[in-house]
Amino acid sequence: MAKTVGRAIAAATAMFAAPAIAEAHVKWFAPYIVGAAPRPVSATLQDVWFWTAIVLVTVFFAATRAIERTQFGAAILAGLDRVFDPLWARADDFMRVTTGAFFVAIFAVGGVYLTPDLKTPAEWVSWAQLLIAAGIFSRKTMPISAAGIVGLWALALRDYDLFHLLDYLALGLAVAAYLVLNASDREEWRKHRFEVLRWGVAIALMWSSLEKFAYPEWFYPLVAEKPFLTFGIPRDAFIPMAGVAEFTLGFAFLWTPLVRRLSAISLFVIFNAAVYPFGRIDMVGHALIMAIIVLIAADHTKEVHFAPALKRRVAAIPATLAAALVLFVAGYWGFHIALYGSAGRTGTPAMTTTHTHDPERPHMGPGALMESGVKLQ
Repeated sequence: MAKTVGRAIAAATAMFAAPAIAEAHVKWFAPYIVGAAPRPVSATLQDVWFWTAIVLVTVFFAATRAIERTQFGAAILAGLDRVFDPLWARADDFMRVTTGAFFVAIFAVGGVYLTPDLKTPAEWVSWAQLLIAAGIFSRKTMPISAAGIVGLWALALRDYDLFHLLDYLALGLAVAAYLVLNASDREEWRKHRFEVLRWGVAIALMWSSLEKFAYPEWFYPLVAEKPFLTFGIPRDAFIPMAGVAEFTLGFAFLWTPLVRRLSAISLFVIFNAAVYPFGRIDMVGHALIMAIIVLIAADHTKEVHFAPALKRRVAAIPATLAAALVLFVAGYWGFHIALYGSAGRTGTPAMTTTHTHDPERPHMGPGALMESGVKLQ
């Protein structure tokens, strides 16, 4: 009995702790091979820790939704409104300033397209990102900045695989769409600008979470170098639970007001916790996501525009979560097979790493690929 209780407590702890490693984007800190064949989906479906996490998050999700339907839930929402009133009143100013600051920061870093792991030797790219930042401060030039974001993503296709760049597509399109909608004079379009940001972050999180199931070996060097990240939970239990936590927190952003706002607050704490072990690169790289998460927490909107009748039902949560998992898993594995074949592509041309060897950080060197279980052909 004591062992059973201990395991339950450890599993619940993992669900709260797991995203700390998930939110440190693995491609920024460890070697990886985009074209490598992912683990079969069946391996995840046979993992008891995956199902433990699914059960736990479903219970937490359903409990939050049940509370939201009561007077206590309404009081919590009213309290959140009062706390975030000053920020929500200037939400557009906040989003434009943080977006501008992000592009100034990556201009200062230099040599990257839009995010830390998309390296480029082209100096003009950094200056283009400074111009994007400048354009954000006028409604007349915001659409030009939006076009610049999409254009740089498209230009990165010259140097990086499409599958790799899909990690950044939803967020980039959401920020670009926000800039276009915010500049619009048509209020029926403009009113959806924050909803577009929320959907973009939700999709980005759900997509990137699948790496923990498809390529758990990418995370092994990080866990070996920073074992405290797992809070003492076994590595092979922690990583799938991190994936479930990240997926479901993203999924929660598409649900009802209390669910999405409490999920945003939780995720904001998690993102900031990841800054300490992973440093400024993590903070700069996730700046746009963190800004949007703050706006989701602050959002006073009570309407639910997509399938509101479904989301009002607590019983709909397991079915819709399962449907979302099936949709994203089919897209991730299916698109990978379409691009690389069922066996993947693991030769040198497909190997991508943003790091040079550092004996003090063994996971940074090419040898870490072999040590983590990824075989080169």
